[in-house]
Amino acid sequence: MRQVLLAASLGLVFSLFGTPVAIRLLTRRGFGQLIRDDGPTSHHTKRGTPTMGGAVIILGTLLGYFGAHLATWRETTVSGLLVLFLMTGLGLVGFVDDYIKVAKQRSLGLRANAKLIGQSIVAISFAVLALRFPDPTGFTPASDHVSFIRDTGLALGAVLFVVWAYVMIAGTSNGVNLADGLDGLATGTSVMVFASYVLIGIWQFGNNCATDINDPKCYEVRDPLDLAVVAAALMGACFGFLWWNASPAKIFMGDTGSLALGGALAGLALTTRTQLLLVLIGGLFVLIALSVIVQVGFFKLTRKRIFRMAPLQHHFELVGWGEVTIVIRFWIIAGLLVALGLGVFYAEWVTGSGA
Repeated sequence: MRQVLLAASLGLVFSLFGTPVAIRLLTRRGFGQLIRDDGPTSHHTKRGTPTMGGAVIILGTLLGYFGAHLATWRETTVSGLLVLFLMTGLGLVGFVDDYIKVAKQRSLGLRANAKLIGQSIVAISFAVLALRFPDPTGFTPASDHVSFIRDTGLALGAVLFVVWAYVMIAGTSNGVNLADGLDGLATGTSVMVFASYVLIGIWQFGNNCATDINDPKCYEVRDPLDLAVVAAALMGACFGFLWWNASPAKIFMGDTGSLALGGALAGLALTTRTQLLLVLIGGLFVLIALSVIVQVGFFKLTRKRIFRMAPLQHHFELVGWGEVTIVIRFWIIAGLLVALGLGVFYAEWVTGSGA
């Protein structure tokens, strides 16, 4: 438990005090955000705000995780390292994308094919490695079963699991990326989502099959406590960054942060065996992504739009809601969905559905 608290504290402190340093550095180099002309006109005032701040979140998370292990003299685990690999790898893809945007002053960074290749290499590498490295009880970081709160009876096999994992990673990365359109929206939501995975990891550790194989409700998760440490480091780093990213934002996370956070979220869901529960816990990201899918699909069929603009938060901007109002209300929705997800997780234990 001390590791969890240390990871969260170190991530918070580094991000809180490291972000203003990043703001000065990025401003000096002219790495400012480009704003699309077809978006809400209120966003034009944000042109030039430093971007690529997600690098601070990544560094804060890594410092929180490894610092907590050094301070407690505990070994790292394969599960924790794999989630951090996924986060950092996708963050690097996002960093290159952001850098090209600001260096070449164009709203599109990496070419679609190059970005897809980069994401695919990282995601597929994670999925393949997650099925290896069994512990003494035979548990690997991930399993080839579809999971809800624990593994279901639906086994995919190694190849289909890699495809499924890739879809999950791509979906969560895009969901967080689409939510990162208003000051503090994606960051604040991420704090709540990662906090839920801290609780899930701690609960799974206390009721783990590695320590009590005879308990019919135990969780077959390889390294639950270390996954809670990863989630705590992410939560703390996002909290510290939110201080500077809240409206009016002094810095944006960019694709560097959104791809990294989306990847970390998918990695935690895969390694804690809560793949489908992520639809509830990360429900706001799902709703925002669905708004884009529905808008594009409906327009292709009818040449008409359901929303004034997608993603969903921009629709409410054009309706006349203030940015802060939208962010706070969306945070409330995110919090309710996180609470619902945790309630379902605990209810499954209480009712003995895992037996």
